[in-house]
Amino acid sequence: MRLCLIASKPTDSVIFGFLPAAARLGLEVVLLTDQPEEHERARARSRQLARPGCPRPSTEPDAQPDAQNVGDAPPARFLGCDVWDARELICALAELPTPHAIVSNSDHLQTQTALAAEYFGLPGKDWRSAMRAKNKSLMRRRLEAAGTEHVAATRIRAGDHPPDGLRYPLVLKPAEGVASEDVVLVANPQELAEHCARILARRPDDTLLAEEYLPGELHTLETLGDGKRTWVLGGFRTTLSPRPYFIEERLTWAAPAPESAREHVLGALGALGALGVGACHTEYVDGDQGPALIEVNDRLIGDHCDFVLSDLLGVDLFDLVLRVHLGESLPAEPPRPWGGTGHAVIDYVVADRSGTLTAVPPAGARATGVPDVLLSFRPLREPGDHIVITHTNRDYLGVISAIGADASAVEGAVAAARAAESWPVAGARR
Repeated sequence: MRLCLIASKPTDSVIFGFLPAAARLGLEVVLLTDQPEEHERARARSRQLARPGCPRPSTEPDAQPDAQNVGDAPPARFLGCDVWDARELICALAELPTPHAIVSNSDHLQTQTALAAEYFGLPGKDWRSAMRAKNKSLMRRRLEAAGTEHVAATRIRAGDHPPDGLRYPLVLKPAEGVASEDVVLVANPQELAEHCARILARRPDDTLLAEEYLPGELHTLETLGDGKRTWVLGGFRTTLSPRPYFIEERLTWAAPAPESAREHVLGALGALGALGVGACHTEYVDGDQGPALIEVNDRLIGDHCDFVLSDLLGVDLFDLVLRVHLGESLPAEPPRPWGGTGHAVIDYVVADRSGTLTAVPPAGARATGVPDVLLSFRPLREPGDHIVITHTNRDYLGVISAIGADASAVEGAVAAARAAESWPVAGARR
């Protein structure tokens, strides 16, 4: 069977997740991308690296210890294409042998991929839902029209005067942004005008959204659907950086979610049309006024949390995503974390200053001395890298991941790993 993956820049989710999963399924893979050379280089580098996350020791007697590594997989073909243009993408796909599945894990390319899948009559996202997920203004409008949520949001483009009468504080963000980039809490009209001018000077073609600030705890809900059945896999509680920025510094397993929050989020996803085929990573706030969506991402949770979630649940989520796009049905019940009582932490090491990164701890698993706790570290930057503070997840230096049967044991192992390692940046504090 033939799989077409759609991507732009290389990501670990594709290189260490989807490509090996496709190889294990015996799929013939073509990856269409506007960066084929970068993907070739990423694949070559991956042969020297272990898979991210906290993989459990295999209980299969014939299993190979490096079976997760893409270097052991039959090579995919990387094909150059303007994947940002749905017309170019469909024409490029039409020149290939007919695919059995078309899949993307990119925030930016879900609408194009959904249109291509629909063109070829394959299972996939609804392109209208994909547009609502990508464009937060369309998401807000749809939820309001459905009577599901009423969150005040105003679009601002280059040359617009920020409107009067807005309630402060508010959150300013790009309508189609990612990675917390240019997301900032704004206290008053003067700050709004200053931030709009600063952001739009760099992004003159973008639309900004001035959105009602929703105080409360930030959570995620992770779902996977086959078009008929939707699994709720669980979710994380997200710890954010101090305001006015919104960097995700830590994710802590927090499942099951309260029933009211779970049902509200699923209802909102239904209103958006997002409970179809494939993975969905949803962020929502649960505060004094109840739960409300922040954003919807038509993909697996990112920043290595997808690997950790797979390990916690004891399944290969990349494999399952490919299977539902190939038309397979999910089993009746989703997997349970570590048999039902598991815990997970993803703790990011965030730069606190600009300068030169002088050292990083070695990548790989760490002995914890605690039964039933697996922990690993993965550097995201290299010694000698020049670090410039951006107030986004591009400030990550590395990630500590841990899973286990007992929450207190996992938390203790992460705290010990934090204390034992250092990531020195030579430079003045911001």
